[in-house]
Amino acid sequence: MTDLKTYFDAQRQNMLDLLTDLVEIESPSKDKLAVDNMSAKMAALFEAQGASVERVPREEVGDIIIGTWNADTSGKPIVILSHVDTVWDIGTVAERPIRLEDDGRMYGPGIVDMKGGIVIALYAIKGLLDRDELPDRPIIYVATTDEEIGSRHSKALIEETADGAALVLVTEPPTGDGSLKTWRKGVANYKLNITGKAAHAGNEPEMGVNAIVEFAQHTMELTKLNDYKNGTSVSVTTVQGGTATNVIPANLEARIDVRAMTDNVYQRVHEKIMERLPFIPGAQVDIERLHYRPPMERDGATFEQAKKIASNEGITIREDGAGGGSDGNFTAAMGIPTLDGMGAEGGGLHALHEHVLVNSLPKKAALMAAILRDWE
Repeated sequence: MTDLKTYFDAQRQNMLDLLTDLVEIESPSKDKLAVDNMSAKMAALFEAQGASVERVPREEVGDIIIGTWNADTSGKPIVILSHVDTVWDIGTVAERPIRLEDDGRMYGPGIVDMKGGIVIALYAIKGLLDRDELPDRPIIYVATTDEEIGSRHSKALIEETADGAALVLVTEPPTGDGSLKTWRKGVANYKLNITGKAAHAGNEPEMGVNAIVEFAQHTMELTKLNDYKNGTSVSVTTVQGGTATNVIPANLEARIDVRAMTDNVYQRVHEKIMERLPFIPGAQVDIERLHYRPPMERDGATFEQAKKIASNEGITIREDGAGGGSDGNFTAAMGIPTLDGMGAEGGGLHALHEHVLVNSLPKKAALMAAILRDWE
């Protein structure tokens, strides 16, 4: 029998055809009907490959699809995580048609984040089925629908499904040089509200409580929490406040972005952020955490096993990390071995030049198939 790389090289055009189909099914996160169309496509693809399929309804976002192979077998399952939602509005494909360039780059909205990764995972499973090499353990593929807007509607299901798994494979794209992501920073977002008191800026400014002045002092305190050398950042990213140039501002709302490499560091920073007391008498300060993905801390043993499996197939892999989070952050925080960056190589995520490197599709499918087959 041919080796995995040879098998998947022969599937290259079929993978491109499926990728084109998936990109043409536009699926912006906040358009439930559109995302449900993509979910229906995933269900059909799972069924075509012999999986048992569960559709998990969601009211505000697209329904989540779970495909399971070998459900009745023993052993710890391997879980694959993909998201079918994208950041691109309906009509983007018409404005920016999919195109394949002579340099081996294929362009299209959502093509690398992450419909290319979906194609890789589907073909990895298909290849193992075709070759009668699917491992005798459950393989669970979770296709979520709200990753681009925070995974609020899928987080609990991801954690429930992954509980007790031997491995989680996340089909996000790798780093720019093709490295798998063995760590990711934790990400948290906060809303800071300051309430002061309005007054006429000319006649009686002393009667007001200036919300912007109050905020400025909190900004200085928050900035002191930055530790860029060790990967910790606390950034005030948006501010809205004030009503007119001759009115002491009574209200202000700001958003704060926090990133940290480890949960211990993050928890210390979180406590400091939440310790908001007014500087100015009469001011009121309220802060709320809106969203949190815990850090995906590096697990060297997981990467080394993957590296050994890849080497046996003649595939070289490297590791790196990222400042942004993914659904893999949730599973890694549970202590489950997690490999991210298993998707297509390329670039331009969320940008007009979003593209995949076509030759990465069979290469990454071979890697994923080998890991699925040989993981201990």
